[in-house]
Amino acid sequence: MPYRLGYACINATLRKNHKIRANRRAIKKTYEEKGLPHIGDLVSQNLNDLYKILQWNVENKIRVFRLSSDITPWGSEYEFTDLPNATEVMALFKKCGQYALDNDIRLSFHPGQFCVLASPKEHVIQNAISDLELHGRLMDALQQPRNHLAKINIHLGGAYGDKVKAAQTFCQNFTRLSDAVKSRLTVENDDRINLFSTKELYDYVYTNTGIPIVFDFHHHAIHPDGLSEQAGLALAFKTWQVKPCTHYSESRQLERGPDALLRAHSTLVYSEIQDHGMDFDCVVEAKGKELAIMHHRRKYPNSAELIA
Repeated sequence: MPYRLGYACINATLRKNHKIRANRRAIKKTYEEKGLPHIGDLVSQNLNDLYKILQWNVENKIRVFRLSSDITPWGSEYEFTDLPNATEVMALFKKCGQYALDNDIRLSFHPGQFCVLASPKEHVIQNAISDLELHGRLMDALQQPRNHLAKINIHLGGAYGDKVKAAQTFCQNFTRLSDAVKSRLTVENDDRINLFSTKELYDYVYTNTGIPIVFDFHHHAIHPDGLSEQAGLALAFKTWQVKPCTHYSESRQLERGPDALLRAHSTLVYSEIQDHGMDFDCVVEAKGKELAIMHHRRKYPNSAELIA
C-alpha cells in the first residue's frame, strides 16, 4: 500500500478561484458585539465550504486533510448546541464527517503553539486543556473515531531547561484530558535542539503514556538526535496501533537561499518523499498546500503515492 499525501487547512485553488474557505474567524470585539447569531453564521459557512473542499479532495485523489481549528470561532466559549442555528450546524458537522468516512478521508487537527501541556504555569495548562477539549468536541461532532486515525496533534511546547521534568509534567496533565482527546492525542518532534527529538519523545512520553509520535521529516532533518531519517521514522512508527501519520516539508532556503530561516517551510516540495519501505499517511506542510502535492506528483510520477 503506497503512502498517501494530504495538506493542511486551506485549499489554495478553491480559495483563489471561488472564495471557498473553512476558517472564517471573528475578533473578540465582533464576537462580543454580534454574539452567537453571528458566530453561528460563520460556523455554517465554514462547514458548507469544508464539504466543498472535501469533495475537491476526493475528485483529486487526496485522502488526508488537516482541518482548521477556526471552523468554530471562539468555540471554547459555548456549546455547539447553544448556537441559534444549532440544528443546521450539527447536521453540517455530520454531513462533512460522514462524507469523510464514506470516502476514506483521514481528518486531523493541529492546535496552535500556545497549547502547552508541559508548562509549569497552571493557567497555561488550563487554557491548553480547554483548547484540546474543543478539538475533541469537534472530532466527535464530525463523527470521527476515537482513535489516532483522527489525530489531534501537538508539540510538548517547551522544555523549560529540563526536558525530563517538562515531559513528566506533560504526561501528568495528559491524564486530566477527556477520552475524546486522550484517545486521539499525538505528539510531534521539534526542530530545535533545546526541544524534543523523536527519540526523546519515545523515551520520555510514549513509554509513559502510549501517545503515538507524528514523525516530521523536516524537523528531524534539523534535530535528528543521532538517528537517520529511516531510523527515526521506524522508531516513531513503533508507537502507532493504527496507520501512522507523518508531516513533510522542506526548508525555505531551497527557494530563498541561505539567508532564509532554515526552519521556515518552502512553497513546494522539491525532493521525492521517501517511504523507506513503510506505509503511512502524510500531511504536506508546504505553503503551497494542495499545489505542492500536485507538483510532487508531476515531478515524481513513480513515487510511492502514485504506485497502486
